Amino acid sequence: MGTIWFWLVALILALYVVLDGFDLGVGALHFFAGRTAQERELVLRTIAPVWDGNEVWLVAAGGTLYFAFPLLYASAFSGFYLPLMIVLWLLILRGIGIELRSHFELGIWRDFFDGIFSLGSGLLAFFFGVALANVIRGVPLQVDHFFFLPLWTNFRPGPQPGILDWYTVLGGILALAALAEHGALYLTIKTEGMLQQRARHIAKRLWFPLAALTALSLAATIIVDPRSTAAYLRNPVGFLFPAAIAAGLGMMFAFAVRKEDEKAFAGSILYLIAMLLGAAFALYPVVLPSTLGSAGDLTIANTQAAYYGLSVGLIWWGVGIGIAIAYFIFVYRMFRGRVRTAPPHGPEPVGGNGHG
Repeated sequence: MGTIWFWLVALILALYVVLDGFDLGVGALHFFAGRTAQERELVLRTIAPVWDGNEVWLVAAGGTLYFAFPLLYASAFSGFYLPLMIVLWLLILRGIGIELRSHFELGIWRDFFDGIFSLGSGLLAFFFGVALANVIRGVPLQVDHFFFLPLWTNFRPGPQPGILDWYTVLGGILALAALAEHGALYLTIKTEGMLQQRARHIAKRLWFPLAALTALSLAATIIVDPRSTAAYLRNPVGFLFPAAIAAGLGMMFAFAVRKEDEKAFAGSILYLIAMLLGAAFALYPVVLPSTLGSAGDLTIANTQAAYYGLSVGLIWWGVGIGIAIAYFIFVYRMFRGRVRTAPPHGPEPVGGNGHG
């Protein structure tokens, strides 16, 4: 039962990254894709109906983690208190940027809130990558399973690392590049004209550093945590994940060149899912490794809730997630298609109420 919940949490996190990932990517590219006020308005309208709904999956992941692995939730949310507060403020600022820009007529204020939205989106993508890299690298778990991380120490991984070191910063840069690519490909299927052409150009330019960063991060992971290869050696089926990562990268490049935008975006989805599930496969059955030795690892066995609760919860969780998925399918079908130019009477308000 613990294994089932482990993979359910991994799948929800992957779903969040795929859905909210293109929101963050679009935000990070806001000023690169949209050169004029009207183009930036169109960029925002591509995500207006769904951006706040996509964040539901982050809440769902946190709630599922709390229910299934309460000790992991308690340990991680106390040890990662500082970065979690940073992420919370960035989420707030990003929402403020989107919601308040439509309440001001002056261009300078719209540019200001556009800047908050773009900066918040880019930093969120970076910090999500840093967070994942911290989990892969491990943290200094004590005997009581709690830990403390300063923002940085000597900027090197080791028994007493900081939140930021060269490996976690590399993870943050990779996440920013991956989600920016994801956002650019999303814009190619939601826009037209010059904005679409510019998004295609950005996607092509981003692909090369993304491919290089992916290879570099995989090599760095083997160096920083040699244990990460053990799961693949024990069960060779895991090598399907690196193969899927390569296939996703290949799809992004090949279909982008052919201007088959939907297929290129599908390649980005495959890449993100394979990266996240591949990381989960490397960790299993550990949920949070310790840099002080494997004896301090938090695992499925020592963090999962009681079997009866997990069994009953699986039924209700399935019902709730099924309803959420059905609603998301409905919303995305309602707002499918390309975003056209702004109406003659001026730009529509862009917010989280689904009427962007």
